[in-house]
Amino acid sequence: QVQLVESGGGLVQPGGSLRLSCAASGFMFYRYDITWYRQAPGKEREFVATIGTTDGSTNYVDFVKGRFTISRDNAQNTAYLQMNSLKFEDTAVYLCNARRIQFPSVSDYWGQGTQVTVSS
Repeated sequence: QVQLVESGGGLVQPGGSLRLSCAASGFMFYRYDITWYRQAPGKEREFVATIGTTDGSTNYVDFVKGRFTISRDNAQNTAYLQMNSLKFEDTAVYLCNARRIQFPSVSDYWGQGTQVTVSS
């Protein structure tokens, strides 16, 4: 059974830090690109950061560059999102996605999300 389970969300003050985890099971995690998205109330889902498979190449949306770091541990089938210097506007549900493209097919898995609330 394929599963992606996010954890690590919570309530944090502005300027604080959280580390999100995305634990995978039921598929070959190391073959999949991992991407973090977020969705705030009333807003569309937006890309946050992604990490590739073998070379671990990363990419970030501009508004988290320098504050967030995505990483993965293929031996543990887990990806992480370290979030520092959190801002009010970072409040959202954070979702983990695993994707593998083998043309013409795409395998796409999603977690249920973890809530991050930045509030004083």
